[in-house]
Amino acid sequence: MKHNIDVLIDAKAVQAKVKEMAEAIRSDFGNEPLLLVAVLKGSYMFVSDLCRHLGSNVEVDFVQVRSYNGGTVSSGNIQIRKDLDINIEGINVVIVEDIIDSGATLDHLLAMLKTREPKALKVATLLSKPDARRVNVPVDYVGFEIPNEFVVGYGLDLAEKYRNLTYIGVLRQD
Repeated sequence: MKHNIDVLIDAKAVQAKVKEMAEAIRSDFGNEPLLLVAVLKGSYMFVSDLCRHLGSNVEVDFVQVRSYNGGTVSSGNIQIRKDLDINIEGINVVIVEDIIDSGATLDHLLAMLKTREPKALKVATLLSKPDARRVNVPVDYVGFEIPNEFVVGYGLDLAEKYRNLTYIGVLRQD
């Protein structure tokens, strides 16, 4: 099957928004140490750029949560495939998500991390699909609200393809 990709958010707008989000996070935390918890695989480009804009006093760790299983619709079955390596007790934690649609995956992750007693637990997402939300989850930093369409690029994929795009695009099937 062939796909066309319509640009939704160009690379320049993505980079400007990431910088703006980093400034908001630093405004909230000052120069306190931060741990960015990147949700793999989709957030790897976002967390990399965000980390550079946050400056010093930042660590990064990764979790891998799976709910899509290679398709364009969440399976609803949430699996933790890789847990954190760092003990987050007493630490300022910002979960870094590529996209929040139904909210189910983030809700599961927040519940799990809260039990580990971080000093603060906030959420930053580059993309939010409010029309797809089924679970009300707190999101502290939102880059862009987008329509309920399947998007790729800047880390987001379809069956591991299109992650390398510098922009966010809507996937169209021919």
